[in-house]
Amino acid sequence: MGYPGDQQPPRQPPPSPFTPPPGRRGSSPYGDTAQRPYGDRPYDPVESPHAAPSYENPYGNPYGNPLDQPENPGGEPSRARREEIAEGSPYAGLRRDRTGQTGETAAVPPAAEPPRPETAWDPYAPAPLWRRPIVLGGALLAMIGALFLGLWVAARSEKPPPPRVHPTPTTVVPETPKGKYGYAGSRTTDKMPLTIKEIFGAKKFAKSGRSYVMTVRRKEKSCDDGVTGESIKKALKAGRCTQLIRASFAGAKGTIIGTVGVANLRTSAHAKKVTSAGGGGERKDYLKPLPGTDDATKQLGGAGEAYAGGWAYGHYAVLLWFQFKDGHKPTKAELKRLYQAASDITDKTVFPALEHRSLTGRRD
Repeated sequence: MGYPGDQQPPRQPPPSPFTPPPGRRGSSPYGDTAQRPYGDRPYDPVESPHAAPSYENPYGNPYGNPLDQPENPGGEPSRARREEIAEGSPYAGLRRDRTGQTGETAAVPPAAEPPRPETAWDPYAPAPLWRRPIVLGGALLAMIGALFLGLWVAARSEKPPPPRVHPTPTTVVPETPKGKYGYAGSRTTDKMPLTIKEIFGAKKFAKSGRSYVMTVRRKEKSCDDGVTGESIKKALKAGRCTQLIRASFAGAKGTIIGTVGVANLRTSAHAKKVTSAGGGGERKDYLKPLPGTDDATKQLGGAGEAYAGGWAYGHYAVLLWFQFKDGHKPTKAELKRLYQAASDITDKTVFPALEHRSLTGRRD
């Protein structure tokens, strides 16, 4: 024991009760019994006041978890190991991992994946290969080519439908009436009435270098109003005349003047009878001249001699009155001039309209 101030060796901590020193269990760490602090009493770590607390100590084991202690170096299992393998022990089959968790099989936490470095966006970095224009354009051209190739193959594989036989339409052409004047041979096949514009539409015209001008035109209310003489009026009535249209003309020099009239009769035979009654011989039956307001044609119907006559064209009677402006009696040569003027005027006005009717049976 000694007195205060005496030098004493420092007390060494006793070994852990779970890791006894080599040798016999309970041997003293101080050697022989003379140096033991408790005499000959065998060393019992449990009863020793200097012993380390057991695993059942509520303040914990300062030397670590008894379940993690290795076996005794001398070959004898430690107390924790004996309790672990003892039958009926509450610690049988348990394992503790390094985190303090228990279970049938301690789970080892997986290794954490190292964080990946974040790549900053670079607006000037080259685009991926699949986003480059040349690659996209090539892919688009390939798709279009594949589409057209598929359409071409499909078109080649399709069989053309058998040709349909359509019946040839038969055009029914109306039969043209027989005769020299066709439809114009009778009012039955040429039913449309004449119009002033149809036969006297042109006011100025020329033929073979000879010029003419129309000064006046008129449609008569009654056929008798445009003629003079009983014979011609009787012929018009017999032919059931429905129209009589007159117009007056003058040559370029104003020396030759005349009137042309067209009468609409029932048949060609009636038209011939009207022209025969109003032509040639004495001036008893003829077409009345129609005076105009100009200096030349206002002389029509005055004193003097004139050429009166007419032609039949189908069921139409073309009546004429031509004279010289001064009214003198024409010679044979001058009669030819009057006849030529009448032919020129009717060829440019009346006869084209009547020829059209002979082919179609209607006006233009």
